Amino acid sequence: MKHRIVVLGAGYAGAYVAGNLARRLSPTDTEITVVNAEPDFVERLRLHQLAAGQEIETQRLADIFAGTGIRLRLARVTAVDPERQVVAVTDADGSAELGYDTLLYALGSHGDDHGVPGVAEHAFDVAARPSALRLRDRLDGLREGGSVVVVGDGLTGIETATEIAESRPGLSVALVARGELGARLSAGARSHLRQACDRLGITVLEHTVVEIVEATRVLCADGTALASDATVWTAGFAVHPIAAAAGLEVTENGRIVVDRTMRSLSHPNVYAAGDSVHAVGDNGRPLPMSCASAGYTGMQAMKAIVGRLTGSKVASVKLDYPGNHISLGRQDGILQLVDHEARAKPKYMGGRKAARIKAGILRMSLWTNSHPTFCLPTRRRRLTAAPNTSARKAAA
Repeated sequence: MKHRIVVLGAGYAGAYVAGNLARRLSPTDTEITVVNAEPDFVERLRLHQLAAGQEIETQRLADIFAGTGIRLRLARVTAVDPERQVVAVTDADGSAELGYDTLLYALGSHGDDHGVPGVAEHAFDVAARPSALRLRDRLDGLREGGSVVVVGDGLTGIETATEIAESRPGLSVALVARGELGARLSAGARSHLRQACDRLGITVLEHTVVEIVEATRVLCADGTALASDATVWTAGFAVHPIAAAAGLEVTENGRIVVDRTMRSLSHPNVYAAGDSVHAVGDNGRPLPMSCASAGYTGMQAMKAIVGRLTGSKVASVKLDYPGNHISLGRQDGILQLVDHEARAKPKYMGGRKAARIKAGILRMSLWTNSHPTFCLPTRRRRLTAAPNTSARKAAA
């Protein structure tokens, strides 16, 4: 019997791990299945561009995994049963269960409405491709002078507001910040950000809390009412409740608790990567939800799975967060490095050079995930006696 590896999610973390497991493990011993709800690889870091009206070329997962031996199952994950070692999925043909010996949980995250009334009914987001397309359709229908309110001053909010303002100069764009705009940036980078907002005509409301979102306006705690033909909610992300419902050990916000190798503390044949995992970085702080964290945690999970299944040493990957790269439209950007304590360093890079570097990072991320088995080794490693597989053989 082959050792069954199931990867849940084919985003930046899941696609990378699946492809590299196929690259390193012998197909004689392993069977790798990837479960994903959509047929395409979604460049989540570019969804604000898609929403603003730009065409983003997509890569089909079937093409990405062609020739790798990976089985692609287009379905939505509805539950995980770690005691029975099965995953429940639903697709166009109905419901089914997939058994696994090793599970990589990489279902990512979605927008978090924080319980604010009206967000679910009236707001748009750029956390997934379908919702980004809905926002684009809404923006397409607005007339000259239409108003857009972006709630949330994190990286997603900043990038969304600046992208919409640049791509659709006929619209009025406001950015609502709970605190100081760009508070995590250095003084110079904050100044650059403000200048960019001024140049693009973005109205910035700092130290403002949104209490209610209505169909045509946003109501704030200080009594301010903002007219809004399209409200974009970018005030944070939340993980799917599937892991918590499965009985995996999770944090208060539902992220899977793991050891240094991304292995679940409660269920050792389950690994997690990307936004779904609560991973403590080398500085002792939890890694933030980001593409960079997906890369580090995915690489560590992949190396741990390969090492344990082949009986070799588990390699340790650096778990670091180097900084933020922020696009401010197509011709401007900010690169802000941070120190070991995740504090912004005084120096930063801004302008077109920063925008070009950000674009290069995105191209590299896409290429890495679109070519997961580049330079396949001539000999992939065979498995040692894997305990879960052995148990199945004995039962059979």
